[in-house]
Amino acid sequence: MGITLHIHSLSKTFPGQVALRDVALDIEEGEIHALVGQNGSGKSTLIKILAGFHQPDANHVVTMRGAEFEIGNAAAAHAAGIRFVHQDLGLVESVSTVENLAFGFGYDTGFGKRIKWRSEAKRAKQLLADLGFDIDVRIPVGALGAAERTGVAIARALQDVDQGVSIVVLDEPTASLPGADVDRLFDAVRRLKARGISVIFVSHHLEEVFEIADRVTVLRDGQVVGSKKIGELTMDSLIELIVGRRVLAESAQRSISEASAPRLVVENLFGPGINDLSLGVRPGEVLGVTGLTGSGRDTLVGLLSGATPRFGGRVLIEGEELPNANPRGALRRGLAFVPVSRVRNGLLPLMSVRSNLTIANVERNKRGLRLSHNDERNETRDWIGKLSVVTAGTEAPISTLSGGNQQKVMMARSFRLSPKVLLVDEPTQGVDIGAKEEIHAFIDQAAADGTAVLVCSTDSTELARVCDRVVVMYRGEIAQTITRANGLTAEAIDRAILAGSALAS
Repeated sequence: MGITLHIHSLSKTFPGQVALRDVALDIEEGEIHALVGQNGSGKSTLIKILAGFHQPDANHVVTMRGAEFEIGNAAAAHAAGIRFVHQDLGLVESVSTVENLAFGFGYDTGFGKRIKWRSEAKRAKQLLADLGFDIDVRIPVGALGAAERTGVAIARALQDVDQGVSIVVLDEPTASLPGADVDRLFDAVRRLKARGISVIFVSHHLEEVFEIADRVTVLRDGQVVGSKKIGELTMDSLIELIVGRRVLAESAQRSISEASAPRLVVENLFGPGINDLSLGVRPGEVLGVTGLTGSGRDTLVGLLSGATPRFGGRVLIEGEELPNANPRGALRRGLAFVPVSRVRNGLLPLMSVRSNLTIANVERNKRGLRLSHNDERNETRDWIGKLSVVTAGTEAPISTLSGGNQQKVMMARSFRLSPKVLLVDEPTQGVDIGAKEEIHAFIDQAAADGTAVLVCSTDSTELARVCDRVVVMYRGEIAQTITRANGLTAEAIDRAILAGSALAS
């Protein structure tokens, strides 16, 4: 196969930081090429240069199909047939799928420049169907589930695929997708490959890399440390390339008294996606919750934390009922939670690392009636050290941190409260293998300190690593419970999820 994109000696320097150093990368025609590395390795910088968001340093060589290519220019990238699906999706959630697809491409119009809404809706429906999604293209995108929003973003990038698209860049496309939806996406990616279109696939889910990729390029500290065919690698050797050392992940081993009363009790809970759910979590226990999109797994944390109003039932901590739809009241009673979306629901992007970390409870750093910013900075530095957060300092805007480091700050915000109950929704979504283990270790520590922990996740390997029990949800109810005693493994979790999927179909 010929080389579609050739990059040689590409560097990028920010003030006080070298983000990329002499990067070399070849993308062959019709290949699926995975780009992997820890947060801060340079992946995002490379993609942003390719998209024209950043300008590279001088003295590089870049060609597209053998012709010189002006990298760092958005118009040149589009003209060359490079399309992007970024991690944050870039959708306008207040308008419909039809309108999101029209941004940048325009509408089909008729007499008097009137938009042909019916034909536009039909076209949008077909684009989504080609990717395996059947959704209402007229409702606001914000009302769709995470999987459906991802589908809309990919459809928008590929809607002119017949007009010379040569490379599609998928930046963490599966970050919020459960297994069945990942399979559906991968089918669409393979169809692109069959048409001779190259795919750059950026992911922290290494099992997906082995499933979908033909070749892998690994970045570490801004440099390429390896580029190999997928058949030349094992999971262990790829992880070692990424982190520069061996990482040994061990499943949690905890001893929890069966006689201890549950600290978190959920009784007959009703709400969006949840139908008469009851469960309990004991002090020092980590309970996992999983299931396909729409199973109820994706709405549970919001209902328990008060972010989403519940229709019925009770949520209690140590016998005290939590108020409905009142996150502040839940926090006062000892419940802390980390939401699934940092950007939409967690971060204050214009504020500092310090403010984002301490905002859930500023009282502890008050001296009389005054808030001590010096004490806040000291506490923030302590957490930065504990979680190995990569940042320019406590006063750096949180938006300047990588996704994995933002997630660590979100976790520290909850951990510092020493909560009675900790709810965590997709704790390691979009973070690298090294950061993932650090976050898992802190979940272990929270349980060791006696916190009752509930983890909602679509990552079966993660659940098998950190949990004592896992409940698999189907149509708003618990379909199966898997414990360490009866074989809590990623494979057992996947089988239980697929069993529910088979029932649904």
